[in-house]
Amino acid sequence: MNDTKDSNWNNRTKLVHGGTRRSQWGEVSEAIFLTQGFVYDSAEQAEARFIETGPDEFIYARYGNPTVAMFEERIAALEGAEDAFATASGMAAVNGALTSLLKAGDHVVSARALFGSCLYILENILTRFGVEVTFVDGTDLEQWRAAVRPDTKAVFFESMSNPTLEVIDVAAVAEIAHAVGATVVVDNVFSTPVFSDAIAQGADVVVYSATKHIDGQGRVLGGVILGTRDFIRGTVEPYMKHTGGSLSPFNAWTLLKGLETISLRVNAQAETALQIATALQGHPKLARTIYPGLADHAQNALVQRQLGGKGGTVLSLDLKGGKEAAFAFLNALTIPVISNNLGDAKSIATHPATTTHQRLPDDQKVALGITPGLVRFSVGLEDPEDLIADLTQALDACGG
Repeated sequence: MNDTKDSNWNNRTKLVHGGTRRSQWGEVSEAIFLTQGFVYDSAEQAEARFIETGPDEFIYARYGNPTVAMFEERIAALEGAEDAFATASGMAAVNGALTSLLKAGDHVVSARALFGSCLYILENILTRFGVEVTFVDGTDLEQWRAAVRPDTKAVFFESMSNPTLEVIDVAAVAEIAHAVGATVVVDNVFSTPVFSDAIAQGADVVVYSATKHIDGQGRVLGGVILGTRDFIRGTVEPYMKHTGGSLSPFNAWTLLKGLETISLRVNAQAETALQIATALQGHPKLARTIYPGLADHAQNALVQRQLGGKGGTVLSLDLKGGKEAAFAFLNALTIPVISNNLGDAKSIATHPATTTHQRLPDDQKVALGITPGLVRFSVGLEDPEDLIADLTQALDACGG
């Protein structure tokens, strides 16, 4: 049975109890239903369920599962969305949201500052099937106004871009898009479901890589698409259940456990990120210290309004010595690990130009601000003083 008692709970309570279903055994921790299918009491019941499933009725793991349903309901409650569909990864969520929505002849306007795999979907996959895509500078509202047309079907952007941390005005872009009836699809990973209120600000569809802050401990892949019930069950679900991008019950259970602590983790990480950015700002080895929570960030006023002043858990450091200095810096770190995830309990350093954004042509990297010296730093849960000391010694060791 669904054990949720009060939809008016505050977010931290929803993150612990939202969507909970308990079996006849009355377990405290949510159960993992590791099953590919479900048994029917009769042939008549099977027939009825294939015609239409009711609440807490399931057919096949690709279509739905009790553990997955708990995760979907809990993240939807946090996000303020009517419904959610959980996916096998963050990129399955991006692909599912866009591909289920679009068809040949549709027009999409997208911010050009995107994660490499998102760019691949827009540039290579959607266009292959006859979708027209126009790219704009996401922070320039005039470019959005100029690009959106009466036949624009959707707009897509990262609310905070990877890895240069530009912040896009969700409400303003949504107003432009809605004026022509376009659907607003927002990748909200860097803003996090804790700090962002994208749906209230005008987003129609929000996607997350749950691999990041929602798990937050480097254990599993996962993703989620959030929106209206009609969109999730009428558009997304048929596409996802027939193409096979559903979330594993074990991963859903892990993500449920992650949601219980996400608010505590993300707030602590953002506080540390601001301390680090403040401490390193103006360091002689750095050309730029990029953090949306700093007063000199180009969109800091928007951060105050859109994210409650929280700059997120990631900062980027642009070393003056280019790739050689960036590699020396990375290799001198003793606490953070070199990897390509983010939002983890462990601090993670990444060189985007040679890893996550490697496939981009050099001129596009330059246009996006992804320089050879840029290092993306995802702040973990370690002691802030230890991290600042380690980053400082690594900068001192990088030469230049």
